[in-house]
Amino acid sequence: MPDSDAHLYHVDGELVPAEEATVNVRDRGFLYGDAAFETIRAYGGTPFEWRAHADRLRETCEALALDHGLSDADLRERVAETLDANDLEDAYVRLSITRGVQPGKLTPAPEVDPTVVVIVDDLPRGGRAGAPVWDGPASLRTAKTRRVPDQSMPARAKTHNYLNGILARIELRDADADEALLLDADGRVTEGATSNVFFVADDALRTPSLDGPVLPGVTRSVVLDLARAEGIPVEEGSYAPADLRRADEVFLTNTTWEIRPVAAVDGVEVGRTGGDGDLADAPDDAPAGGPVTRLLARLFDERVEALY
Repeated sequence: MPDSDAHLYHVDGELVPAEEATVNVRDRGFLYGDAAFETIRAYGGTPFEWRAHADRLRETCEALALDHGLSDADLRERVAETLDANDLEDAYVRLSITRGVQPGKLTPAPEVDPTVVVIVDDLPRGGRAGAPVWDGPASLRTAKTRRVPDQSMPARAKTHNYLNGILARIELRDADADEALLLDADGRVTEGATSNVFFVADDALRTPSLDGPVLPGVTRSVVLDLARAEGIPVEEGSYAPADLRRADEVFLTNTTWEIRPVAAVDGVEVGRTGGDGDLADAPDDAPAGGPVTRLLARLFDERVEALY
């Protein structure tokens, strides 16, 4: 994989070498996490689900009262310029908009001169033509860190303030797990530190409702659309960690992982991970996950291949 330091990043309208890409130390994104961002995956040089990412970015900026004055077309052009400048077809893209440099006080000024940054990196295409970026099914561990309630930080806002997820991931240092499972204040499942959570039980696909403090993931939305189109019963509800531990299948979704099966939750092996029988008994080239997980992963790959 090429050295990411050799890449060009887009900073405030200019393409600059990665090692020279900087922001002002008085930028509110640095000082306070006062910024919005989107992680986007590019396939064949085209941002996946751009419209959904642009809409969510706009909603985050509205939640922050951050009127940056940039159009979606302008932002997409900056992403395209960065991909083209780095000759990248299949890539990781992060688009950030901060409130910019303002006097050092907590209350922001209404006038905004935003800082806009696009960084990119190589990312294997995955799907039918390649391998996923993850190296196997995930293990999921319930964190003691709780999800910040909507009343404190809107779950729909994807901001630079990621301390909640960072604290949850720190808990995994002494645990044999790949992702932290966050609960709300009442002990109900919300999401992973960087992922949405799905499970299969009683022949239905289930996922925590957006009525709780759950980020409306773009990949989450695609998976729900695919499931409904396939006639798979879908329920968005409120669940306990025990529901995941006794589920037939569990998987995680996010932009970079796409659909990642889960092998164990809190040390308990997931019911049908690996298909018919234990994962250890499956052939080396067998697709990971239970039957619903595998079906949705195949449908997701087919959608990518058809569009990109």
